Amino acid sequence: QLQLAESGGGLVQPGGSLRLSCAASGFTLAYYSTGWFRQAPGKEREGVSCISSSDGAAYYADSVKGRFTISRDNAKNTVYLQMNSLKPGDTAVYYCAADPTPYACKLGGVRDFGSWGQGTQVTISS
Repeated sequence: QLQLAESGGGLVQPGGSLRLSCAASGFTLAYYSTGWFRQAPGKEREGVSCISSSDGAAYYADSVKGRFTISRDNAKNTVYLQMNSLKPGDTAVYYCAADPTPYACKLGGVRDFGSWGQGTQVTISS
């Protein structure tokens, strides 16, 4: 059974950092395009970052470029999202998602990913 589990969320002050983890079980995450999405209250779920299974290329939403970094540790079957210079606008539930489609990151939509984690809350507040 394919499962994804996010961790690492929490409450931090503006300007702080967090590292989110997305651990996979039941499948090899390296063979899946893996994305991070977020959903703030009253808003639609949006793509934040993605790492391609085919070439390891990383994709970022304009709102997080230069602040967030996605990476993969194949030995741990885990994808990370390092988030720096956090802003109150980054407050949301963060989800990781995976799909075997090599071009899922280029498509980038919620419907382009078949497997989802339960999410982890990130709150940026002073």
